[in-house]
Order: sequence, then C-alpha cells, then structure tokens
Amino acid sequence: MRMLHTMIRVFDVDRSLKFYCDGLGLEVKRRNDYEKKEFSLIFLGAPGEENGPQIELTYNWDRTEPYQLGDGYGHVAFAVDSIEELGKRLKEQGIEWSWGPGMSPGGGGMAFLEDPDGYEVEILESK
Repeated sequence: MRMLHTMIRVFDVDRSLKFYCDGLGLEVKRRNDYEKKEFSLIFLGAPGEENGPQIELTYNWDRTEPYQLGDGYGHVAFAVDSIEELGKRLKEQGIEWSWGPGMSPGGGGMAFLEDPDGYEVEILESK
C-alpha cells in the first residue's frame, strides 16, 4: 500500500495554485476539467516525483461562498531542505508564516502557514 493523495476543496483555484505552485514550489501533475459537471481536479506534487504523494485540489466552478472547514481536519505536511529559503520565496509571494519558524519536538526546524482557504500547512526542515 502507498499513499496517493489528499483531497481538499478550494474556493479560488487561481489563488490556490499560486500558493501551492509559486509559494511552495509544487507543480501541476495533471488537471482534469469536467465541463458537464462544472468542476476541476488538479493534482499537485513535488518536482521530479511522478509517483509520490500528491494534493488533489477540487474546484467546483459554481461555488459562490468559501467552504466551512471541518473541525476534525489537521494539516498537510511537507519536508524542505531549508525553511529559511522557503520563507524567502513565500515572502516574495506575500505569504507569511502563521507560526514559526521554530523547533519541532524532534529537534529540526518547523513552521506553519495557512493556504488561501484556511487549511494548515506544516513545513518541516529535513536535515
């Protein structure tokens, strides 16, 4: 068994793609637009990882209000080589940390931010 993807519903697909692609550095692996049912599925993953875990952005074209986030959802986590370098790129995109950077319980660097829809994203430094 292997993990395939985590699906999250997004309200503004362009803003979400800017956050995940321009901010975090993920790339679109595939996009399916379903015109008859008016929704899109966009799969994002790390550059160079074709079979790694992905995030599936589900975008309903006719949605007029942001989604109410569930109270049981935690966060998506990413490993990066340098939180400092990622922080510079995020700042250029106008994205700020919601917590940190600081130290994780395991001793490495750790930080949190929110995506455009309010989902928590954890960043762990893998050194």
